[in-house]
Amino acid sequence: MTLTDVVLVRPGVYHDSVALMRVSRSMRELPGMEVALVAMATELNLALARDLGFELPAAGPGDLLVALRGRDLEGAAEELDRRLAPLSGARAREAGGGGEQPPRTTRSAARQPADLVLVSVPGEHAFAEALDAVLAGLDVMVFSDGVPVHQEVLLKRLADERGVLVMGPDCGTAVVAGVGLGFANVLRPGPVGVVAASGTGAQQVTSLLDLAGVGTGHVLGVGGRDLSAEVGGRSTLRALRMLDDDPATELIVLVSKPPDPSVAGAVREAVAGLGTPVVTAFAGERDLTAAAEEALRALGRPVPAWPRWPAGPPAAGTHGSRPEGRDEPRPAGRNGSRAEGERGGRLLGVYAGGTLCTEARLIAGRGEFTDYGDDAYTRGRAHPMIDPTLRLEALSRAEPGDVVLLDVVLGHGADPDPAAALAPALARCPATAVVALVGTEGDPQGLHRQAEALARAGATVFASNAQAARYAKDAR
Repeated sequence: MTLTDVVLVRPGVYHDSVALMRVSRSMRELPGMEVALVAMATELNLALARDLGFELPAAGPGDLLVALRGRDLEGAAEELDRRLAPLSGARAREAGGGGEQPPRTTRSAARQPADLVLVSVPGEHAFAEALDAVLAGLDVMVFSDGVPVHQEVLLKRLADERGVLVMGPDCGTAVVAGVGLGFANVLRPGPVGVVAASGTGAQQVTSLLDLAGVGTGHVLGVGGRDLSAEVGGRSTLRALRMLDDDPATELIVLVSKPPDPSVAGAVREAVAGLGTPVVTAFAGERDLTAAAEEALRALGRPVPAWPRWPAGPPAAGTHGSRPEGRDEPRPAGRNGSRAEGERGGRLLGVYAGGTLCTEARLIAGRGEFTDYGDDAYTRGRAHPMIDPTLRLEALSRAEPGDVVLLDVVLGHGADPDPAAALAPALARCPATAVVALVGTEGDPQGLHRQAEALARAGATVFASNAQAARYAKDAR
């Protein structure tokens, strides 16, 4: 049966991009479906559809674009409508309740009582929305990526003048007064405040603290470029002062990818002047697990054995975890021997989190590491914490003798069941598999359920990315 294309444009129909990416993914899973793109008809998405070989009618960014290719597409449009229906219902409910039109812009929303604005629009439009929030005297979290650095610098300079905080751009993780925004783990409340120029770095530290019984009050993301020479750490310095002024914050953890040396020096000087103790975790200086352990010691709490799940079915009564000691296990091949690791294959880092990838690469010292959450891989598609497609393709290219190291990040906003797609791929993968599983026991995906599914598929699973990286390094 030959492939057939179906292209639909629905004028004026708008849905959130992340929700549409989930619909695209679910449509691709239909029998016979080869390509499914359901997205707003932005220039980027139109170009993506043309690159896929679709012939497109005229459409604009306010229209919904549907491009399907497959065999036997009869009924695909009806199936699409069924999957879009919950999104349309949600919008109708949002518009209901007294008939008042909800605000359509940041400027109009800022006229209502608010403390924080969350901006999640295509990157080329994010500056204008964030600027309106800053000018209204509101803190703003910019989830959008693709914002030019000169716009980020201007936003943060204006925020300094008005005494507000700009979180981002490309701030994917935050917790404000216990409320998670973006990709966020379910954390117990507590005395730790985090300033993070790294989303998954913050998730690793706070998840380990949570597993150790220590809670977190705030995670203030500042965007991955904040500690660059261009931006100068403006939001980091403001966020540190805000947490220092918070009487409920007893300890601050500062997490970042490798900072610009001069900016790091300025930040250290500012830290020295704070009344609240600060633990720093700059990539390349200290791994995230060591930072979490230092935070525990600073709070007078014991450092536990971090959970790990050996490859294979869990032993009876252990629920899969083995907190029996702090010595890291001896690496083994898929069948419990070192045979495959001793063949000297490649070490492949297949990551969704940028800081986790950087940390693993620095610990391993060698290997081929790819951050599939980088902008180069997420243009026109969902983040790999939602859409595993690119990482599944990478696993399919692994060879016998290779060691594959990957992260799986749980929490709100992430894939509701990452093991459902990754475990079968790991079971088919001929390489030795090692997983860093970042999450808490409160996360909706179920930390132990995910770990056991990945372990049954043949992966050795660690709650600590640093421990996983060392294990993978030795397994090779």
